[in-house]
Amino acid sequence: MPRLEEHCWSCSCSTTVKTKELSSASWIVCKTGEMMSIITSVLSQSYGSLHSLQSANLIRRGLVLFIVGVVLALVLNLLQIQRNVTLFPEEVLDTLFSSAWWIPLCCGTAAAVVGLLYPCLDHHLGEPHKFKREWASVMRCIAVFVGINHASAKLDFANNVQLSLTLAALSLGLWWTFDRSRSGFGLGLTTAFLATLIAQLLVYNGIYQYTSPDFLYVRSWLPCIFFSGGVTVGNIGRQLAMGSTEKPHND
Repeated sequence: MPRLEEHCWSCSCSTTVKTKELSSASWIVCKTGEMMSIITSVLSQSYGSLHSLQSANLIRRGLVLFIVGVVLALVLNLLQIQRNVTLFPEEVLDTLFSSAWWIPLCCGTAAAVVGLLYPCLDHHLGEPHKFKREWASVMRCIAVFVGINHASAKLDFANNVQLSLTLAALSLGLWWTFDRSRSGFGLGLTTAFLATLIAQLLVYNGIYQYTSPDFLYVRSWLPCIFFSGGVTVGNIGRQLAMGSTEKPHND
């Protein structure tokens, strides 16, 4: 009888130990699950906050680029009209700043698109642009671009070909001085091609016209203006994308 009681007591003790072990294991599993759910919730909230911040930053940069494009379009187009480089119908000249209402909107939209594409392409190619990343350099680039546009209306050459070659050299000099990236050169050429094509279609449909056209319906130097404008807007977009936390680099 004593042996039987000892055996029963040992069985009950082992059962109690196993029950405690199972309860401990289930408690650990439960707590682990709670921790995983907490971590997942925190990560999802962090991702949502990061995504919202990125969206807000993208909208802010696009708005700034749009405003820059509108201002440049108003100023530079007014210069072209005053020098009789571009001609608009008489009713258009009575509007705000003697400019067609759709020109600032189109230029602002194009500036936002191009300015946002430049840093995206740099990131996609894995080639972050670090050449002269500072606002002082960006402002000098804008000044040179305005000077090139001013030269297209003010300089007098024997023919448009000489003027086009001069502006082409100035535009390439602007890219080499303030950019020097393959992505910047490629996007500048793409911008020049598409913008010139759109200008050809607008002139062909009688929306406006150029005096003394020598490149189908437009001036031969117009692609140079669009190229330098694309590089300038791209530098502004890159500087806005860099943010205030990064330190500018000078190479």
